[in-house]
Amino acid sequence: MCLEDLIELAGGVSNIYRVLLPEHHVSLAVRDPDVIQDLPAEVVLETVLGEWHLTDLSDATVNEDALFRLGRAIEAHQRTPLIDLAQPVACHYRPSWHIAPPRGLLNDPNGFIFHDGQYHLFYQWSPVGCAHTDKYWVHTLSDDLLNWRWVDVALTPSDWFDSHGVYSGHAVSLDKALMVFYTGNVRLGEERYRQTMQCAAISQAGEPLHKIGPVIRELPPGVTEHTRDPKIIYRNGKWMMFLGTQTTAMQGRLAVYHSTDLRHWQFDNLYGHELGDFGYMWECPDIFSVNGQDCFVFAPQGIQPESELNTVPHQNRIALVSFNAQDEISISKLQVLDHGFDFYAPQSMETPDGRRVMCGWMGLPDELKHPTCRSGWIHQLTALRELEFVGGKIVQHPLRELAALRGELHHIRLENDAVDLNTKTFELFAELEWGSRLRLFEDEQFYIEIYLDPIKHRLLLDRTHTQIEEGDTVREVELSSGNVALQILADNSSLEIFINHGEAVMTTRAFTPESATRLSVKDATVNLQVYELQAPVMPYRS
Repeated sequence: MCLEDLIELAGGVSNIYRVLLPEHHVSLAVRDPDVIQDLPAEVVLETVLGEWHLTDLSDATVNEDALFRLGRAIEAHQRTPLIDLAQPVACHYRPSWHIAPPRGLLNDPNGFIFHDGQYHLFYQWSPVGCAHTDKYWVHTLSDDLLNWRWVDVALTPSDWFDSHGVYSGHAVSLDKALMVFYTGNVRLGEERYRQTMQCAAISQAGEPLHKIGPVIRELPPGVTEHTRDPKIIYRNGKWMMFLGTQTTAMQGRLAVYHSTDLRHWQFDNLYGHELGDFGYMWECPDIFSVNGQDCFVFAPQGIQPESELNTVPHQNRIALVSFNAQDEISISKLQVLDHGFDFYAPQSMETPDGRRVMCGWMGLPDELKHPTCRSGWIHQLTALRELEFVGGKIVQHPLRELAALRGELHHIRLENDAVDLNTKTFELFAELEWGSRLRLFEDEQFYIEIYLDPIKHRLLLDRTHTQIEEGDTVREVELSSGNVALQILADNSSLEIFINHGEAVMTTRAFTPESATRLSVKDATVNLQVYELQAPVMPYRS
């Protein structure tokens, strides 16, 4: 049976919401099975995990051009309900200057790049509910890294190669064309067998992204279907693709391919063996240079955290890498990028003046219960931060452009007392002595606390007394300094704490009531500088 006849049998495109290709047979997921009558002998209608699938079991040749046209028709139907879902729900936890979803679930930043005079930042979006369902890509755009505007929903899970989600990836600037690479996620059968392919899409001269389809269909040898999140760089006359992967021995590794045209890719090797058993999966690789030093950022899953207070399997690391003459990679000197509760899957880009700027997901894969869910949305992106390589280590600072958001400066002296800022959106500078306790977002019942433990010489971030509904409540980072310098970015329900001029960073969601706007110190006298932060343009509507 040809695809056109199968579509007609299914009741037309309006009754189809997913197309699959199990074992080279076309299968259509239909909304209403009752419209399907008089099945031919080679066609079956059956339920698969609650979905009705109409499948052609004949030996008919699959026409990929026809499948592509069907994907465009499914995409058009997917976009209709997104118009209302792109309107933000009011919520007092909503940030004033961080990127957050209007509704639904936000996770990884994607395709972060400077292209054709503007900054492009995509993010993964599950538009309905606070759960990791089929992923879309949202496209935001900025002229200055401060004011972001919603462009469109750039990619939808409309095709046989990405039917269950447009997963993470990066972007490449090609003169006037913007090319993005992503992992297409497909689930097949009652066991939800995972099938992943590396896919591409392209935008010419500012037009919407147009899907090219899979550029890598087969897995490299020795790995599972957990192979994803392509990062592309140009090096020594060729393109290189880096993929996070899991070996059949359940170890995380970095898979590397090369290409001369971005369409045809050849597998090179798996890297990371020198780290041994360092987690069961590596996600979201990023490769870049900072001050002449090549670096590798990734999200290892299943490693032993540096602190016993951290019980989460999803971690973040940056490492130094070196390339030999054959562009083979060695990995060394791992460092934690963020010691807080909520930082994962970061991406970076280079600004026209040569700075390395990073954005992360302020959330975690298993973190699905926030007070914001009662308003129908969850998670946000981090503030942008600049990376530098100093003294053999990566240091991080808030994006310098953020200073343009500063309003009135308040000089505050606290001595075992409290002050009401009447805002939860501010930037704070302080220098604390060991033994000090600084409380933020405070009222009579709730607060989040920074404590400098003088015995173990560690900074403790404690969110026990917030409205957090699941997850760990204390994080720590060991420090060797005398007094501890803090720069804190606050935005209604989040804190990003830059410690000792970027030596360490801790990021957290911090849920307290809207009226919890006090600051206080215990066991200390502290001089604070506090700037109110003004909201830029929010990235919801074009």
